Amino acid sequence: MHPNHNRNLSGNPIFPGCYADPEARIFENRYWIYPTYSAPYDDQLFFDAFWSEDLVNWHKAERIMERKHVSWAQRAMWAPSPIERNGKYYYYFAANDIQSNEELGGIGVAVSDRPEGPFRDAIGKPLIAQFYNGAQPIDPHVFIDDDDTAYLYYGGWGHCNVVKLNDDMINLKPFEDGQIYKEITPNGFVEGPCMIKRNGIYYFMWAEGSWGGPDYSVAYGAALSPLGPFNREGKILQQNPDIGVGAGHHGVIRIPGTDEWYMVYHRRPVSETDPHYRVICIDRIFFEEDRILPVELTSEGVPRRPLQTSD
Repeated sequence: MHPNHNRNLSGNPIFPGCYADPEARIFENRYWIYPTYSAPYDDQLFFDAFWSEDLVNWHKAERIMERKHVSWAQRAMWAPSPIERNGKYYYYFAANDIQSNEELGGIGVAVSDRPEGPFRDAIGKPLIAQFYNGAQPIDPHVFIDDDDTAYLYYGGWGHCNVVKLNDDMINLKPFEDGQIYKEITPNGFVEGPCMIKRNGIYYFMWAEGSWGGPDYSVAYGAALSPLGPFNREGKILQQNPDIGVGAGHHGVIRIPGTDEWYMVYHRRPVSETDPHYRVICIDRIFFEEDRILPVELTSEGVPRRPLQTSD
């Protein structure tokens, strides 16, 4: 990828290749996107990441984690969610697509000293290895609240759980009532949870529909607690048959110190029927008071937006 500093728009997709389920972060004054490598499950055996200083010129960090770094992973590694804490980077991911408690797999956690990895399995086994409250252990999303409490939202098969992470980020911590796995499933939830906080309100977003089909989409609910209850307010991302279909499973970037928000998501080009042909796109999120407005799919993407360096 060769930066083109004459370009003022990111365009969509923002970088080449088949990728999906992006998590979006700002680490070390750079934008980072951590996606799934989109391929049949038996080929989905590594992760790449991408970074940018301006949302337009993207650079690839290759194979930041591979199956050989995770002793228990056999196939289907996907949906990463990293976060920085205490100078280290913790990377949550799903592997093996388990269908029952008899199978080995679930949600793992890896760690690195750098945002580009290499990430190594932190505990030698899955962090969440069973079905609780009916939730398949996939699609982790990590969120650290303003009070420094770390939450991990996850789930597939129409159920969503939240767990608390210990200060070491590699163990689960019970809630005050002794529960470890709290179900917070909103109406319509399928998979792909994502949490942001704005002006004291928690906005919980999730994917609906079938990931391989054109109707894959994102809906949201809002609450005054990270545990909800989250009542479905409506869809905020869905296909535009003129631009892209199957738009869903996203991450969110907020420009620090501003009320400027971006959604990073995957979609399928209109002409594509292969379910694995998914590409990473970015478009603006706008709010109207405390509502998230539907995100408009574009081919243009977003304008250049260098991060301000803090001295």
